[in-house]
Amino acid sequence: MAEFMNVGKIVNTHGIRGELKIMPLTDFPEVRFAKNAELFLFTSDDRPMPVTVESARLHKNMYIVRLKEYGNINEVEKFKGGMAKVSKENLADLEEGEYYFHQIVGCSVITEEGETLGTITEILTPGANDVWVVKTPGGKEVLIPVIDDVVLDVDVEQKQVKIHLMEGLL
Repeated sequence: MAEFMNVGKIVNTHGIRGELKIMPLTDFPEVRFAKNAELFLFTSDDRPMPVTVESARLHKNMYIVRLKEYGNINEVEKFKGGMAKVSKENLADLEEGEYYFHQIVGCSVITEEGETLGTITEILTPGANDVWVVKTPGGKEVLIPVIDDVVLDVDVEQKQVKIHLMEGLL
């Protein structure tokens, strides 16, 4: 079965012509909601419904999306509260040194001395930089700032991250 990644939360319908209000959850909304872009809409029954974007426009930090398959409000009501997703194979290419969250979560973290610190369980996005939550073998959580002085190497194929333990991190 195909794996899917979230690109937007369907918060409501818009107007009577079957448009949906979607809150973007992607760094590439202009790609995901472009004309002829393929999406999968998921409702509470968790079955993917393939759709094609007819048009989209940004309105108050939300995208108003019209789909080729639907033409009135009654047909799209069922999608309210659902998710807009893309298949994992359809992910946008990233620049070198950039990674998707799903590539980082689950990576083991080692220090530059070769000590295993733990596994990344979560990524926080508080502001200036992301923060990786690392669970140690003892069950303790350590917060690692994602900055060049700390993160030395990321190997998503080997699921391993090498870090420099700055004073005060542990």
